[in-house]
Amino acid sequence: MSEFTSKKYEDWSNDALWEEYKENGGIEIKQELAVRYMDIVRRVAVQMRNVYVGFAQLDDIINEGVIVVMNAIDKFDTGMNVKFETFVSKRIRGMIIDMARKQDWIPRSVRKLTKEVDEAVMLLYGKEGRMPTPEETAAYLKMPLDKYEKVVGKASLFYVLSLDMLLEEKTDNRQSLQIPATNMSEQPEENFLGKEMREILAEGISSLKENERTVISLYYVEELSAREIAKVIGVSEPRISQIHANAIRKLRVYIENAS
Repeated sequence: MSEFTSKKYEDWSNDALWEEYKENGGIEIKQELAVRYMDIVRRVAVQMRNVYVGFAQLDDIINEGVIVVMNAIDKFDTGMNVKFETFVSKRIRGMIIDMARKQDWIPRSVRKLTKEVDEAVMLLYGKEGRMPTPEETAAYLKMPLDKYEKVVGKASLFYVLSLDMLLEEKTDNRQSLQIPATNMSEQPEENFLGKEMREILAEGISSLKENERTVISLYYVEELSAREIAKVIGVSEPRISQIHANAIRKLRVYIENAS
């Protein structure tokens, strides 16, 4: 895309470009803005590779992401209390999740086992009034713990999509998964979720274990990939997938019981 941009804007700041575009428009300025945010497209595409690896290539997602950026430039309100980087990255994430949902490529065996795990967790949650541990859930299912952990790891995408669809049912706002930061003043998600849902999500996140909160923060706020998170925490990538899936499943259960 850079070949279509004009060198006369190279010395312009992003703020200057936004001001000029909102006042006078212009395809050259729009293209210059899009080029400057291409790193966000690639970063999100790489981060979410596990979501689309079964049906799309990285270049396909980047091409779709460019379209999302171009559309977002027109829809973005510079007066909002949110950065364009945050605004567009969430839209790109939503685009990828929507693509995955339409493909419906998650194996039936994974769906079946995931449903059994969900039912067991809900039942134990109702009995104990708290989230059951992996050991307790595995024991209830009469399943070896290592097999249970493998099931949860494989189901990580399913849990992400399930939470996404649950949020869609609970709110009339943006369809993509929105995880608020612990410090709500730093991540003003009121632009994406209703206040009630944001409070429920924040409470749900605070109820997670420390390692689960860390993974959720690194994945959804810092937008690191599972591989990058594994390096930060010092565990294997499959282990990160397990922690991520456990956290999302707990949030899903929390939301269903709180709303």
